[in-house]
Amino acid sequence: MAYFDAASAAPLHSVARQALLASLDEGWADPARLYREGRRARMLLDAAREAAAEAVGCRPDELTFTSSGTRAVHTGIAGALAGRRRTGRHLIVSAVEHSSVLHSAEAHEAAGGSVSRVTVDRAGAVDPAGYAGALRPDTALACLQSANHEVGTEQPVAAVAELCREAGVPLLVDAAQSLGWGPVEGDWSLLTASAHKWGGPSGVGLLVVRKGVRFAAQGPGDERESGRAPGFENLPAIVAAAASLRAVRAEAAAEAARLRELTERIRARVPRLVPDVEVVGEPVRRLPGVVTFSCLYVDGEALLHELDRAGFSVSSGSSCTSSTLTPSHVLRAMGVLSEGNVRVSLPMGAAEEDVERFLEVLPGAVAAVREKLGAPTAAVAREEDVLVVDSLGKRCPIPVIELARVIGDVPVGGLVRVLSDDEAARLDIPAWCEMRGQQYVGEEPAEHGTAYVVRRTS
Repeated sequence: MAYFDAASAAPLHSVARQALLASLDEGWADPARLYREGRRARMLLDAAREAAAEAVGCRPDELTFTSSGTRAVHTGIAGALAGRRRTGRHLIVSAVEHSSVLHSAEAHEAAGGSVSRVTVDRAGAVDPAGYAGALRPDTALACLQSANHEVGTEQPVAAVAELCREAGVPLLVDAAQSLGWGPVEGDWSLLTASAHKWGGPSGVGLLVVRKGVRFAAQGPGDERESGRAPGFENLPAIVAAAASLRAVRAEAAAEAARLRELTERIRARVPRLVPDVEVVGEPVRRLPGVVTFSCLYVDGEALLHELDRAGFSVSSGSSCTSSTLTPSHVLRAMGVLSEGNVRVSLPMGAAEEDVERFLEVLPGAVAAVREKLGAPTAAVAREEDVLVVDSLGKRCPIPVIELARVIGDVPVGGLVRVLSDDEAARLDIPAWCEMRGQQYVGEEPAEHGTAYVVRRTS
């Protein structure tokens, strides 16, 4: 089985496994105690903190170990907002942040705060000018990921950090996806990360708060981890996380070059092997091992099952693979095709022959799904000079399939009106028009669902 979902969780690094097993014997005692076992545990904890701080590029006393990357994000945002409550209650985030950041923003709004969401381009990158325009006198905190978890696009953190610093606003960087590859550039104020993203054990997060940043930890006080992460430290996991971070950094430069070549191979060959595919994300400024593409007329969940049967573990941002039946917020913010989305995220050590076999298997898997979905017959009617496609009650990618099947039935300049109550159609129909050279006119209210109007131009 080829595991191609490292952006969700990287396989446990061999160094992490060794450190974990060793520290189970040496690091079980309470590091806050003064007897021999406690002192031994404290030495392990201090050494782990120093190693992690060196990798991040911060002081050891600025780094806190948390129970997860999500907990680090929640604690970091809440503490920074509380510490700067006299300045104001305005928060800035990008539209493509990880859900942990967006959920914190939603909670802040529910509590009476205000949030500005900076848009991204079709490659998933923010424009620093968007952050400059969002900064206000009452801005308490800004957040920006170092690289996107779904499409791999790296963000201009250094430029945004400089703008925030000039405005006197701290910037929190979610570095979960990039920290294993190198330190985050720029004069940021807070940083979060998660060990299971770089091959450490799950259940360990990092929260860095630079000296001089106003920060007020929320919740009941605790004497451990500077009061920012209450509870007994999971010392064996912390030691393994720090050891594996150091190990992957030592391998990062050579492995990044190798994985970039493999992902470039996927980016270049998938559109040639599979028709009607959109490769998404920034082509140059991107994580080494992540490549994402979307396939027209394909059910995302069905495609993932086909690839799983063929021996490949991949992920997807398609609405069909989620319980909410709405497309990924990242793909939606980018305005790109969401149906049939596949994210390939190669782990360190991914084999070239597995990538080649994936490229051999993919065309047949996509064709099989498209064949299964090719049967629906569109309910077609005419309203004066407009062809109407009734796709109410049908989920992605059926509305787009039915649109594609009837577009040739109208003359050039004629209109097709697609009725759909699937939220994904709002994203996928305009994306289909751009890919196929047709004009997306816009959406109109309908008695049921929404009408998406398309003009045939070729």
